[in-house]
Amino acid sequence: LIVGIGDGEAFFASDVPAILSHTRRVVYLNDDEVVELAAAGPTLMTLNGTPVRREPTTVTWNLKSARKGGYPHFMLKEIHEQPLAVEHTLANRLIDDAVRFDRRTTRFLDRLSDDEQFIFIACGTAYHAGLVGEYMLEELARIPVDVDLASEFRYRGSRLGRRTTVIAITQSGETADTLAGVKMAKAQGAKVLAICNVMSSSIAREADAVIYTHAGPEIAVASTKAYTSQLTTLALLTLYLARKRKQLPAAQAKRFARGLAALPALLERALANEQAVKAVAAKYASARNFYYLGRRHNYPSALEGALKLKEICPLIHAEGYAAGEMKHGPIALIHKGWPVVFLATHSPVYEKIVSNIEEVRARKGECIVIATEGDAAIKRYADSLITVPRTDEFLSPIVVAIPLQLFAYHIAAANGCDIDQPPNLAKSVTVE
Repeated sequence: LIVGIGDGEAFFASDVPAILSHTRRVVYLNDDEVVELAAAGPTLMTLNGTPVRREPTTVTWNLKSARKGGYPHFMLKEIHEQPLAVEHTLANRLIDDAVRFDRRTTRFLDRLSDDEQFIFIACGTAYHAGLVGEYMLEELARIPVDVDLASEFRYRGSRLGRRTTVIAITQSGETADTLAGVKMAKAQGAKVLAICNVMSSSIAREADAVIYTHAGPEIAVASTKAYTSQLTTLALLTLYLARKRKQLPAAQAKRFARGLAALPALLERALANEQAVKAVAAKYASARNFYYLGRRHNYPSALEGALKLKEICPLIHAEGYAAGEMKHGPIALIHKGWPVVFLATHSPVYEKIVSNIEEVRARKGECIVIATEGDAAIKRYADSLITVPRTDEFLSPIVVAIPLQLFAYHIAAANGCDIDQPPNLAKSVTVE
């Protein structure tokens, strides 16, 4: 909750955009605080009446950022803002192929022990970002990572301590379960790093250190640019820790850094393919069930693609799976015309994904394949093909997010869905 302080006036709201046309000076309320708005100005106090003095924070982004800007929906605007959002995430952090964080975050990371236990906690789309981060950190930095849904982490009796680092991933910084998980971790002596978009949010204030994603305000309920900015932040964190622990050969580290630097341009190229994605979406707009399948780094992409579709088009049921799990149940439902979205970009498990595609084709399912540009061989397996620019395998989830988001958006638009405010969902889940 926030209080906006204007010229002889004050405002009370749950989020900044609601009052941004009136003032940029805001005060954030902490837990167990109340505010009284009166003609003399706002008075902040604790529940037992103890006065609280807190200086206002100045919001640095403007109202234009919280308007559609000519797009039919905020979601489509925010999809197209991703090259700039990722550029902002990288700015002043990726310099001459090296990663630099602010002083507080650098001090936090440099004090971590070599046998540190890492736990990601998050909800929804941010949880999928954590799953991608797990692959990155374990394979490149050789750091063991657990990933927990924040709503489960709170209740499963985890043994935490001084050698545990909990990394909370959140767009809003207000997600109730994630905030509760952060408080629980700190109570047990664990360290907390937040990856967050909203400055001065509750989780940002609770954490020992924060890496802000700088994605800009995200208005649509379905997360798009916050997700790709979270993935980019996790890639920066991975590169920093991998180099610090001397786990990554210099040549590979340089290639990875160059891949990160190239991301804004690659996302622009992926967005340039929107009309092709829209045509594929039109072909399947009447379908009511979808599978999304991926392996390794793009298994979380399959989960995220399915979530995007069912978030904004409640007429449709969609499920994401690790492609290797298809034989363990999901394949039983596949029949003629059942659409399956495959993440088949260049990777060491490419041949296995092709094998999964053939299994679906044998059952006359419809194969929608997202593949790497220039992959001529994949065309013979795809009923519909969407291509993305080639990038480092570890960064491919960032690039494939674009067609997955556009595919969901255009199917929802074709079905007349309320894309920015789907039924039964909220942007910031501040209740349990």
